[in-house]
Amino acid sequence: MEFIYTATRICKIISDSIVQLQDFARDGLFSPVLIADALRTSQAELARTLGLSPDALYRKSRIRTRRTQTRLREMVEILNRVEAITGSQLVAYAWFRSEALAGFGGATPDSLVREGKADQVHAHLTRIMAGGYA
Repeated sequence: MEFIYTATRICKIISDSIVQLQDFARDGLFSPVLIADALRTSQAELARTLGLSPDALYRKSRIRTRRTQTRLREMVEILNRVEAITGSQLVAYAWFRSEALAGFGGATPDSLVREGKADQVHAHLTRIMAGGYA
């Protein structure tokens, strides 16, 4: 993927992402129900993708935990960035789950997030968006 972004386009991406982040929140927390619905998947599948137990997305007390909220936030942030490139949330989600990233030993973005390495996925996307190579 090779993309060139102007400052205007980057500002548009950021402002669009802020609205989308709010679309996935309810009562100040990321909502697994809203996220799963938007991605046309189940909460159980979403939990597997994020390396969480299904209870983490079904029980209110577990949804509120730092670990669950962090994983949901990291995924949504990455999906928003990829959606700006692909034009589709569903394509971005497919990329998140299946694209083997060069330089990461074939690891997929979701496996890196499960390992606590979302910052490395962001760095990878930043390189691509700046016109660099993966």
